[in-house]
Amino acid sequence: MSVEFAPLLIEPAYRKVAAAIGARVLSRALREGQRLPSETELARQFGVNRSTVREALRELESRGLVERRPGSKLMSVSRPHHETVAEGVSHALLLHDVTVRDLWEALTILEPPLARAAARERSAQDLEQIVAAAAAFVAGRSDTEQAVRRSAQLFRCLGQATHNPVLGLAQEPLLQLLEPSLRVMIDKVPQARARIAAAHRRLLEALEARDEDGAQGWMARHIRDFRKGYEIAGIDLALRVGAG
Repeated sequence: MSVEFAPLLIEPAYRKVAAAIGARVLSRALREGQRLPSETELARQFGVNRSTVREALRELESRGLVERRPGSKLMSVSRPHHETVAEGVSHALLLHDVTVRDLWEALTILEPPLARAAARERSAQDLEQIVAAAAAFVAGRSDTEQAVRRSAQLFRCLGQATHNPVLGLAQEPLLQLLEPSLRVMIDKVPQARARIAAAHRRLLEALEARDEDGAQGWMARHIRDFRKGYEIAGIDLALRVGAG
């Protein structure tokens, strides 16, 4: 019997350069804010063309690992924002035909315990940001786009209040899908905005009092209302979530 080997994978040079720089960033050998050498110098060090370095830097920039700061010709090491990282996940979920029911179930599992952690860990500054987010929702709730965006923003503020970056990053792809899902339903349910505002008030009361049970309970009720809104509007929960 003859022996067969799989073909060797030949990576483009720019990906090897990107991988080498990326490895230094992820190992913290290159720290956030630190400037990289010029494209010409990087090309000399790697023994490649400057165009190869430029393409590698574009790839790293798209991943949020480097950025060009205003007034500087050099790239600096950066830390990917939650929104940038989560965008890839939310796009993948869209391509996997995630439904409103899928989203609701995920929110049910994640958000009530997250609200509990926020009630326990929140700082005075966190509370101020959550109060501001709730007030912004009330001020802009007549405008559908603002209402949707600001409703999701309150969830983000709760995630930040946990001071757990894993929780904040875990919730962000769901919030990017929540916005278009809420947009489909909110204008079809007359009481939707009032119920969202009421849930915000109750959550604030629990957070102010550091009432962990209350925060978890009201968030669970808030997420149930999301599903109930679809049922009142007569929209099938098997509806695929659309892009934001």
